[in-house]
Amino acid sequence: MQQNTEKILHLKKVLGSLIKKLRTERTNFTVNEMAYAFDIARGNLSKIENGYNDPRFSTILKIAEATGLKFSEFAKLLEDELGEDFKLMDE
Repeated sequence: MQQNTEKILHLKKVLGSLIKKLRTERTNFTVNEMAYAFDIARGNLSKIENGYNDPRFSTILKIAEATGLKFSEFAKLLEDELGEDFKLMDE
């Protein structure tokens, strides 16, 4: 169980970091601007970016859309950031 918890914590941290990176590099939105434009609670988006919250699938879809990516492209970027031990999709 401990290993599973560590994997989830790692996933949340990497996911948050990727979202923040994409937001700043691809959109130039502030957290407030992105949250408002894509109907995401500002506090929730901030907590996701800092690795504290697990986003809903619908929130991830909104974030992918906000950054100009298809969900599959977003998932691939996330998988690349997570490293070899973490696979989201079969090849």
